[in-house]
Amino acid sequence: MPFYEYRCGSCGHEFEAMQKMSDAALTDCPECAKPELVKLISAAGFRLKGGGWYETDFKSGAKKNVAESKGSGEKSGGHACGTGSCPACN
Repeated sequence: MPFYEYRCGSCGHEFEAMQKMSDAALTDCPECAKPELVKLISAAGFRLKGGGWYETDFKSGAKKNVAESKGSGEKSGGHACGTGSCPACN
């Protein structure tokens, strides 16, 4: 289940709540009990793994290529597409 962030419009209290995606948004603040909660938009952390996804150039240090470390579906060039025309191959 995902975590959602909320902020109270009355007292400013911020917190996270684990809810099902189908659950209704919370409305009452646990601190001041006023019905002024607003669901915040936040970035979710995830990584696309497997063949067919291009890797970004934002890696640093000893971080490995996930596709190479798993050895799944790679062409001889060390990259999954093997075409030589995509940004990751050049």
